[in-house]
Amino acid sequence: MKLPYLPYETWTHSRMTLHLIFQIIGKIRLTFTPRKNHWWYTTLYLSSEGFTTQVTPMGDGLNTFEIVYNVHKQIVEFKSSKGVQKDIQLREGYSVSDFYKALTLIFKDWGVQVAIIDKPYDLGIDKHFSEITEYHHHDQEAVFQFWQMMLWVDGVFKEFSGRFYGKTCPVHIYWHHMDLAVTRFSGKSAPPLNEEASIPDKDAYSHEVISFGFWAGDDNLPEPAFYAYTAPSPAQIEEEPLIPEAAFWMEANGSPMAILKYKDLLPTADPRKVLLDFLESAYLAGAKRANWDWQKLQVPPLEEM
Repeated sequence: MKLPYLPYETWTHSRMTLHLIFQIIGKIRLTFTPRKNHWWYTTLYLSSEGFTTQVTPMGDGLNTFEIVYNVHKQIVEFKSSKGVQKDIQLREGYSVSDFYKALTLIFKDWGVQVAIIDKPYDLGIDKHFSEITEYHHHDQEAVFQFWQMMLWVDGVFKEFSGRFYGKTCPVHIYWHHMDLAVTRFSGKSAPPLNEEASIPDKDAYSHEVISFGFWAGDDNLPEPAFYAYTAPSPAQIEEEPLIPEAAFWMEANGSPMAILKYKDLLPTADPRKVLLDFLESAYLAGAKRANWDWQKLQVPPLEEM
C-alpha cells in the first residue's frame, strides 16, 4: 500500500490560506450550532467531497445549511435545506479577504447575519479576515493530497476509537490547529485549571482525557505527524515505551507528548497496523500511569462476547 504524502515545506502559503478558510467556516459553525461538551460543536469533518461542517441549523432552526470545501472541484459549496446552493470558486489570486466578503454576501442573501469574531485565532495575524489579502494561494494538488492523507487517517482513527467502551468524541477536525483528532475520557473529572487558563481550555480539559491527533506540521515540528497526550499528564509518562521504535516523546506545552512522524509509516509493509500500534501504546502509557481502569474500558472481539 502506498500512502499519499505531502511534505510540510511544499505548500506553505496554500496551507495557511486553507487554514484561514477553515477558521472562517469553523467560526460560523460555532456561531450557529448549539453547544456540546468539550467544543465538539465547533469542528469540521472529512467527507467524500473534501471537508464539511455537516448539517448546521440556521436562524430559527426551521432551515439548515452545510458548507463543503470540495477538493475535486476546488470550490466551497454553501447548501441550504431550501434547495438553494451557492458556490465560491477558489483560484490563484483569490484572497482570504475575497472569500470572507463573498461568504458574508451569501448569508446576507439567505437573510442571516454573520456575527463571528472576524480575526484569525492563534495564527499570529492581527487583521480582520476582510483585510487579509496576502494569502491567496490555492494549490489544488497540495490540498487534494492533504485531504487524501486526512481521509486515510480518519479511517484508522475511527477503527481505533471503536476499541474503547468509554466516552469518546467523534473523529473531527479542530480548525484551531487544523488537526484531525479523537479523544478518550476516563469518566473522571479533572482538577480545575488555574484562573489564568482560557475558557476553551477549561471546557476541553474539565475531565481526564487521552487525546490523539494528526496535523500537517508546524514551526516546532515541520512535517506531518501524529501525536498523543494525557491530560492531566501523569508523572514519568515519558518513561513508558512507544511502538514503533521510530516513535518518541517530546515536550509540548509543558508536558510530554508522544510523536510519530507520518513519513515513518511510508516504508512499512502495513502502515495501518503500525499507526494503530502507536495509538495503542500511547494510550496504554497514559491510561496505566493515570490509573484508568483500562481493562474494563477495552472492547473485546465479538467472538469473545
